[in-house]
Amino acid sequence: MKIVLASNNQGKLKELRAMLAPLGLELIAQGDLGIAEAAEPFHTFVENALAKARHAAQLSGLPALADDAGLCVDAFGGLPGVDTAYYATQFGYPKGDVNNVRVLLEQMRDQPNRRAAMVSTLVAVRCAQDPEPLIAVGRVSGDISREPAGSNGFGFDPVMYIPEFGKTFAQLPVELKNANSHRGRAAQTMVQLMRERWL
Repeated sequence: MKIVLASNNQGKLKELRAMLAPLGLELIAQGDLGIAEAAEPFHTFVENALAKARHAAQLSGLPALADDAGLCVDAFGGLPGVDTAYYATQFGYPKGDVNNVRVLLEQMRDQPNRRAAMVSTLVAVRCAQDPEPLIAVGRVSGDISREPAGSNGFGFDPVMYIPEFGKTFAQLPVELKNANSHRGRAAQTMVQLMRERWL
């Protein structure tokens, strides 16, 4: 079964291919089909993921899977949230993981409350009008470290310190990170949902 991933993020594609491997699905990036990214005008992960999944399904004619994920920092009232990918642009930096991390550490320099959560919301639709989308949410709590550490992963992984492991996500071996990350947890639930309802 072919499913289009409603993202052009190569990090997400690589992770989700590995996580969904038990289902034997062929995950195709929307960019490989000439599909541009959908607008994400909403304020919640689930609304944006659903919009992206419907967009990719509509333009590909295939079932689609979308992930809307982000960093929710307690001291910032849950922000940057859905605007995580564009966080640095709010402060005059070009969009990108390195700049996002730099800006976050600058903004949190004197902040004693370093609690944060990484959240991933996966939404899958069989077709653009699917009235029963599959929705899976994964959440991991931790702390924002004072400096980046590790080279595995992407996004805020180098500064997302996970107390149970005593390391940042970027310091964990890929298999361990994938099994315990926000996206990993959402993917485990999505695999169960797809097995029960689609396959």
